[in-house]
Amino acid sequence: MWQKPIIQYNACTMHTRLLTTNDASAYQSLRLEGLREAPSAFTASFEEESITPLSEIARRLAPGSGRDYLGVFEGEALIAIARVDRDSSPKQRHRAHIRAVYVATAHRGKGAARRLMEYALECAASLQGVTHVSLAVTAGNEPAQKLYESLGFEAWGYEPAALIVDGVVYDEIPMTKVLVNANNVTSLE
Repeated sequence: MWQKPIIQYNACTMHTRLLTTNDASAYQSLRLEGLREAPSAFTASFEEESITPLSEIARRLAPGSGRDYLGVFEGEALIAIARVDRDSSPKQRHRAHIRAVYVATAHRGKGAARRLMEYALECAASLQGVTHVSLAVTAGNEPAQKLYESLGFEAWGYEPAALIVDGVVYDEIPMTKVLVNANNVTSLE
């Protein structure tokens, strides 16, 4: 069975890996920070997530949940998170999604987001039959959109009023990256 690699970066103490149930507390803390600091970047709200029991967070992080939760660590500290999942419908199993990307405010501009996204793309590409990876970015979040474009994602639309947070309307830009030529895929099983 293929194991997703741990990527160690020699330039600093940052490394990426899959999160486990042992990371539940650190994950919940960073996720709540993200929901508080950047509410327009998430469909979930701080209010609903803050009452989620730690046992539920651990359940989500457990192997076999159908989702891969990824982290970037600086030393032992979790500084960035994302989730990779795929569609379950047989007609859409070729699509994976990167969701819930967040980098701690104090660690922005240091390469953590790029490392996280590169790892997320590796994880998505490791899923049998996945040919496309999708994500959405809040319109106006230029740093994130530029990062995604530099990794090969292309915007393919514009969703007005995707979210309303505290009475403010936010639009989203859906983006997709083609991993392989879908015309060459003979089986997605």
